[in-house]
Amino acid sequence: MDVDPERNVTVCCGSTETMLSTLLAVLNPGDEVIVFEPFYENYGPGCIISGAKPVFVPLEPPDFGFDPDRLARAVSTRTRAIVFNSPNNPTGKVFSRAELETIATLCREHDLLAITDEIYEHIVYDGLGHTPIATLPGMAERTVTISGISKSYSVTGWRIGYAIAAAELSDGIRRAHDFVTVGAPHPLQEAAVVALGLPGAYYARLRAEYQARRDLLYGYVEKAGFVAWKPQGAYYILTDVAHFLKQYGVEDDAAFAMWLIKRVGVATVPGSSFYAHSELGRTKIRFCFPKTDDVLRDAGERLLKLQS
Repeated sequence: MDVDPERNVTVCCGSTETMLSTLLAVLNPGDEVIVFEPFYENYGPGCIISGAKPVFVPLEPPDFGFDPDRLARAVSTRTRAIVFNSPNNPTGKVFSRAELETIATLCREHDLLAITDEIYEHIVYDGLGHTPIATLPGMAERTVTISGISKSYSVTGWRIGYAIAAAELSDGIRRAHDFVTVGAPHPLQEAAVVALGLPGAYYARLRAEYQARRDLLYGYVEKAGFVAWKPQGAYYILTDVAHFLKQYGVEDDAAFAMWLIKRVGVATVPGSSFYAHSELGRTKIRFCFPKTDDVLRDAGERLLKLQS
């Protein structure tokens, strides 16, 4: 593990491992952590492993916004942190400035940490930008910003992630990380330094290429009859398949995902994977589009068979 003490950057094995190290470092048994739902599936278990209780606040379609009053009511005397992912997996939501301000206000008022997974920070669409909550007034010292190189540079197997936090938080994260994965491979860290030095044109091309892929698959998904929510960022499309379940006599999302593989030849992820309350994801399916145009067209043509 390489550490830059002046910037309080902790380099870990992947953003997922970085998140677990952070939760282990900042939480105590009996603490509560607010997690927006749906969520990347490791957040809830990470809290539980740390001895804390996850408290879930829903992100509601079609824009996957949250109710500020419900978020405020979720805060208790035991709450230690708010965890969220923007751009979000699985919804593709990008939290707005106003939403970030709402979260930041609660953090300042109740002395909470914001633990934010920003692994898709460079993959945003339609002219939107990414705003780190740490840049809001009074948030730098109470935010742990987690990211990594896997998504922006297409090297998910390298497992190079990092956390940026205040010195006292970074020290704890480094200590916890030493007992989770010990260290990220040094040669890959050197390569990551090169990647992080790429010019702005690289990120502009990245966004443009992924937006084209999003539009390509989204068009097929809608034409095939899925209820789909167009993502603002990341590279997933979350859909509702309630009508397909009824039409084809399939029980739930997991069964439908297997049915799609066997009958159509397209692999997806069941929506309940991203919900603590599995019934909320029972009719949802997530598509993923970091593929070549040819693969996406092939998948799209196969999905159109659902309309035949």
